[in-house]
Amino acid sequence: MSEIETRTESPSPGGDEKELRLWSTLLHLSLLAGLIIPLGGLIVPIVIYILKKDDIPGLEPHWHVVINWMISALIYFAVCLVLFIIVIGVFLMWALGLLCLIFPIIGAIKANDGEVWKYPLSIEFFGKNA
Repeated sequence: MSEIETRTESPSPGGDEKELRLWSTLLHLSLLAGLIIPLGGLIVPIVIYILKKDDIPGLEPHWHVVINWMISALIYFAVCLVLFIIVIGVFLMWALGLLCLIFPIIGAIKANDGEVWKYPLSIEFFGKNA
């Protein structure tokens, strides 16, 4: 008679890390939801953070980066609107649109690598030094 071995699968030690990387990546990419749904880039990140903040405590630094960029981009947008009067606002608006596309993608790539990447030009309202 052969012995039957029973193995209990223990959860991998990196399971929580994988979940953090997944949700932090999605949090950064959710800023791009505004390309599909009007105001989605403002609402979706907030919903993700509210739903996952208790389950994934490491998500908070990514949330600070994302919320700081959202507020900063809105401020820069308002400045661009004012500068439309002297035409330079048109070019600044294009540059801001490009940054709003590029920064979340870079942030998501860094989050997937396990890093918290502070967006350049982001005013720090929340976080360590706020």
